[in-house]
Amino acid sequence: MSEFTHINQQGHAQMVDVSEKTITKRTAVAASSIRVNETIYNQIVDNTNKKGNVLNTAQISGIMAAKNTSQIIPMCHPLPLTGIDISYEWDTEQDYVLNIQATVKTTGKTGVEMEALTAASATALTIYDMCKAVDKGMVIGETYLLQKSGGKSGDYQR
Repeated sequence: MSEFTHINQQGHAQMVDVSEKTITKRTAVAASSIRVNETIYNQIVDNTNKKGNVLNTAQISGIMAAKNTSQIIPMCHPLPLTGIDISYEWDTEQDYVLNIQATVKTTGKTGVEMEALTAASATALTIYDMCKAVDKGMVIGETYLLQKSGGKSGDYQR
């Protein structure tokens, strides 16, 4: 079972020991999206949603999610994050799709891919939560890693 780093000799879950790893600057960028209807799009853009500013609230949620990733993903190490940014871009070509990008940085012994993915996911979920009274038919899109840098495995670009 040695090929699985999160499994110990008895076949049980373990948190990987990173104490011997080198401290490096690490960055990860993840993406997600949410498709909304025209009414929700207008509420978000015009800041008229009855629950408040949807994008500001979702941005704070994404930041909090990144900071708390180790509390909800069992094998993640608690990390001292040095930067978190959530950005948005509307795609209104065919539908009303809000593309979400989460960038997370640290200087440490393990990467921040899970923190970026968690931030992007929580951001989309918060938008859903704030707008579900208007329409429960919103669709959260694929969530995936766009890029990462730093660490032993090197850089990754989707």
